[in-house]
Amino acid sequence: MTARLREIPYNYTSFSDREIVIRLLGAARWDLLNDLRAQRRTGRSAKMLYEVLGDMWVVKRNPYIEDDLLGNRKRRAALVAGMRNRLAGIEARRETPDPRVAELLAAAQAAVTAFEAEFEDTLVLRRRALSRLTRVTHRDNVQFDGLARVSHVTDATDWRIEYPFVVINPDHAEEVADIVAACIELGLTIIPRGGGTGYTGGAIPLTRLSAVINTEKLDTLAAIAQITLPGTGKAVPVLKCGAGVVTRRAMESAESAGLVFACDPTSADASCIGGNVAMNAGGKKAVLWGTALDNLASWKMVTPDAQWMLVERLDHNLGKIHDIAVARFRVTRYASDGKTPDGAAEVLEIPGSTFRKRGLGKDVTDKVLGGLPGIQKEGCDGIITEATFVLHRMPPAIRTVCLEFFSAVRVAVPSIVEIKHYLDANPDAILAGLEHLDERYVKAVGYATKSRRAGRPKMVLVGDIVGENEDAVAAAASQVVRLANARGGEGFIAVSAEARKTFWLDRARTAAIARHTNAFKINEDVVIPLERLGDYSDGIERINIELSIRNKLRILDAVAAVVGSELPVVQPEAGVSATEVIGDRVERAQALIATTHNRWQWLLDHIDTPLAELREKQGASWGFYSSLITHHSSPPSPQPSSLFHVLQDHSVRVSWKEEVRAHLADIFSGRPFAKVLEAIDAAHRLALRGRVFVALHMHAGDGNVHTNIPVNSDNYAMLQEAADAVARIMRLAESLDGVISGEHGIGITKLEFLPAERVAAFQGYKDRVDPHGHFNKGKLLRNGETAADLSNAYTPSFSLLGAESLILEHSDVGAIANSIKDCLRCGKCKPVCATHVPRANLLYSPRNKILATSLLIEAFLYEEQTRRGISLDHFDEFGDVADHCTICHKCANPCPVDIDFGDVSIAMRNFLRQHGKRRFNAGAKASMLFLNATDPRTINIMRKLMIDWGFKVQRIAHSAAKALGLAGRQTRRPPATVGKPPVRTQVIHFINKPMPGKLPKKASRALLDIEDARMVPVIRDATKITEDSEAVFYFPGCGSERLFSQVGLATQAMLFDLGVQTVLPPGYLCCGYPQTAAGEEAKGQAITTANRVLFHRVAHTLNYLDIQTVIVSCGTCMDQLQKYEFEKIFPGCRLLDIHEYLLERGVKLEGATGTRYMYHDPCHTPMKTHAPLKVVNTLMATPVALSDRCCGEAGTLAVTRPDISTQIRFRKEEELRRGAAQLRTGDTDAKVKILTSCPSCLQGLARYNQDADIEADYIVVEMARHLLGADWMESYVAKANNGGIERVLL
Repeated sequence: MTARLREIPYNYTSFSDREIVIRLLGAARWDLLNDLRAQRRTGRSAKMLYEVLGDMWVVKRNPYIEDDLLGNRKRRAALVAGMRNRLAGIEARRETPDPRVAELLAAAQAAVTAFEAEFEDTLVLRRRALSRLTRVTHRDNVQFDGLARVSHVTDATDWRIEYPFVVINPDHAEEVADIVAACIELGLTIIPRGGGTGYTGGAIPLTRLSAVINTEKLDTLAAIAQITLPGTGKAVPVLKCGAGVVTRRAMESAESAGLVFACDPTSADASCIGGNVAMNAGGKKAVLWGTALDNLASWKMVTPDAQWMLVERLDHNLGKIHDIAVARFRVTRYASDGKTPDGAAEVLEIPGSTFRKRGLGKDVTDKVLGGLPGIQKEGCDGIITEATFVLHRMPPAIRTVCLEFFSAVRVAVPSIVEIKHYLDANPDAILAGLEHLDERYVKAVGYATKSRRAGRPKMVLVGDIVGENEDAVAAAASQVVRLANARGGEGFIAVSAEARKTFWLDRARTAAIARHTNAFKINEDVVIPLERLGDYSDGIERINIELSIRNKLRILDAVAAVVGSELPVVQPEAGVSATEVIGDRVERAQALIATTHNRWQWLLDHIDTPLAELREKQGASWGFYSSLITHHSSPPSPQPSSLFHVLQDHSVRVSWKEEVRAHLADIFSGRPFAKVLEAIDAAHRLALRGRVFVALHMHAGDGNVHTNIPVNSDNYAMLQEAADAVARIMRLAESLDGVISGEHGIGITKLEFLPAERVAAFQGYKDRVDPHGHFNKGKLLRNGETAADLSNAYTPSFSLLGAESLILEHSDVGAIANSIKDCLRCGKCKPVCATHVPRANLLYSPRNKILATSLLIEAFLYEEQTRRGISLDHFDEFGDVADHCTICHKCANPCPVDIDFGDVSIAMRNFLRQHGKRRFNAGAKASMLFLNATDPRTINIMRKLMIDWGFKVQRIAHSAAKALGLAGRQTRRPPATVGKPPVRTQVIHFINKPMPGKLPKKASRALLDIEDARMVPVIRDATKITEDSEAVFYFPGCGSERLFSQVGLATQAMLFDLGVQTVLPPGYLCCGYPQTAAGEEAKGQAITTANRVLFHRVAHTLNYLDIQTVIVSCGTCMDQLQKYEFEKIFPGCRLLDIHEYLLERGVKLEGATGTRYMYHDPCHTPMKTHAPLKVVNTLMATPVALSDRCCGEAGTLAVTRPDISTQIRFRKEEELRRGAAQLRTGDTDAKVKILTSCPSCLQGLARYNQDADIEADYIVVEMARHLLGADWMESYVAKANNGGIERVLL
């Protein structure tokens, strides 16, 4: 069956052959093909046709392959010629003039002709689009490349229909109207797009001729203002946001002013304001203040006529909109300049009760909303560019409760209603959020049970209770816990902000439910009246139990097939046949399986039967369960109404392990049958992999239930079963008087469930405001040119990237594919990623890079299988993705499925190097030569050339470029870095910020004459050493020793002053991290191994010293040395940063004045034991502000890819300027220093000295200057050289 589903080659998607044939040739041709295949003899003709369709399908869904063919006419012609040859072969094989074959061939020939013509059409339209669009926006904002297109082909769903033709990233809101007009002129339908976090496919293109307008650059966030809204009569706090402002930024801005931004979806870390308006997003605070619609004061948008429109709320009730009789809005239209009014303003009056279904807190199924533009329209009637939100005051008293329920779901769920009703009736306490996780989510997020009970809870509720009176709120929280206690739950109350944050952390990782299905899930949200939540939960459990039993029956069928086949029996000795060894085991196993199958099928057939009736239907299966069922249906026992309820509370279990596997292990016991049990277990795992289940989490306070179904996209039957389950869930929601969407929208995933009257009403609205489909053509409509539901949608599947590929089997690319397959596309990595800075034309978030990497791996696989040769461009594109990573590993922490794209980038660089496809880079070569060198003479020569002379030449070149105005243009508006930049451009990037000056003339070892690799230096102040003096091993690393030798010397000087004996490694050593990060894993591993062996020798030589601490002064050294297992080298030792060591020794500045400080925490922070900012504040004994974002140096990145570094610096310079300005409040002439604890960062930060009017320095150097005197370096070197160094022969 599987072969019949997917015989078309190169199909690594959820589509079967049927969907591909229908998409490329039409539905009638699929029926025709099936008729012909039923009569086939060899299938050779069908195979040739499928190869043609496979080629077309892979090119259409992979922009990297398409771009390669667009740029290479010869390869394109060869591909098309191959297609035509195969079709000619089919014609030649025809034995009879069958008109059906002729029709099929004609359709295939027409598809190939259209396929060929599409390339020329694309090239022509690209030239037109580029010419037209660059008149209204910058060239870098118009993107046709593979990365941009794959980043915008899907959202968090991973459903795909068509790739966008072009992606446009306007720099300013003022450009949007002109861009819309240009797209209309080009015949492109426009798809507004923000963070790409949608769960229903609202921003997924339906047609190839589409232009995505990405609003992420429109991220202006105004200061909070107090204004009097029209009709309110009083000033209220509001926050004006650009459409591209990330929700979390708006929330933090409000929080910093002691206010609340109420629109807080779970996707707040990546979703944007424009999308929140277009979708009418909600979140946990919606229970108190409503969704986006309730909190909007006004919003601005561009209409399908490329005109501006301002929508203002009149008479705002500052609460939920459905609570008022009539909601009024003023709609003002402007010409394309955004200033000239176009006609009189229109006032819309909409009954408040129409915004949501009565009794529900959320409902986004009405797409018309009385004709209100923009809001809840999912980008179908224009594009939002700006929105102003009303902010709220959070009451001062807050308690967070965490309730863990260990009772049955039907017992626990009613507690939600009880809690809500209790707090609604309490005048002194308010429910500000109540979130729910079911048992499956509790497991998926790795929830740490707070109760002392064994096992995981069946349900968890986390809620915020707020009020004006601290005692009243505390009492209400206690009562809520008591309500939980009454239903088999335990409660915990958090008071401090830190504790409350901890309670909420697990809620943010709910996307992890899809980890085991390679991150694909069907994510539906419904809204259920609170009083019916128990019924809904029961309904979901009913579906789950049925799905589980059906899967177990399939497992039995799969195991029965194994048992009925030739068993892999190990014969104990020659001459004994397998039949004799097996005996009657097969018959016994088959009888067991058949009996169990009948029993489980009986449960499935009678799942809804009342227990009392079951006693009248006695039989073999009844006998197995009779005692349990009789117990539950006989007084005085509780009386569940049906068999479902005893299955639900596990009184009756359906257990593969106990009822089947254990007995099979007895039947097939012993060494001869070990392989048989392995085959049975393999069949079980394969069938279990197709098990569909439904998991729930809720915004429980308003009945908004998120219903998620993880699915393996390569399993066609599983997808169909999941789709059937979704249909049942939607029917269940509506039967309980609920609605099919509360905040996710409709998009393409729910259109089939949207009531016909809703669709018809929106069709009327669309015909009125956008009859030509200028925005999101076909979306939210039926009977359009393109199917707007899931019938034409597919999702890629890593599991289908076949094992037959040599390149996957024999290289690291297979491991790379495996490491990224679980990506959820949630975008939580974006805020922390240094290479996601939209305004700097840097859009390489891990999410986007993973999407690109998956397509490039597919391109490798396709081209390797077709034997036409892998395009060299693909290797360059693969390298481009890998280059756009600072290897900071910050993306791993927020990722719900623990993907570390830093590790992925390293693996990609290694892959390219191993295949000889890594492009030569002079900067990388010079850096590695300097870092790999261990000979003192070589190091000193290279230091003279690169540091002394090279830095000086770079500073001179920078001054010249600055005078000519070359550097400023790049730094003010960094150009895009997709692809390889010209050498001239890279040179300007390299000199656009000056290298640091005034460095020590020699490396620290040269100053102390300890360069001999045969000697182990032990540095001590003889006047302070006693028998109890501590000994430490200090590993300075390259940055603190070869480059910024003052860092290494300051570290030694501070330890020297403390009376510590400092052991240094013999000779110049590198930790191995730079080599590993650069893609030279073998070299990095060799350095690590050599260093570990050397340190064991040092430990043996100095065994008379009790070394308890290994000190570092570099974050990357810390990361690498953590792999050295120092506890085995110096038993009982610990690895510590110098600043943490000084903190523990009580060293700090006293009375230092005149300088104000910021602290730049390196991406690779060396402070792992204590909180870095706390360490710095304590050491400096003065408030030190944190300066966020990457400095742009990133090890050797600024030398190897200075263009990327320029983009990263753009964001850091903003942070530094803002931070310095805040520190200079009240004294504009104050001296500001930026401190750090990473040598590479010190170099990077020093390059901002002129632009931000700051001075960069190392913490330990600053401390040495204050505590040891201005001449600390000369003094220490003199003391050390005057009898302070013991040189121990190794």
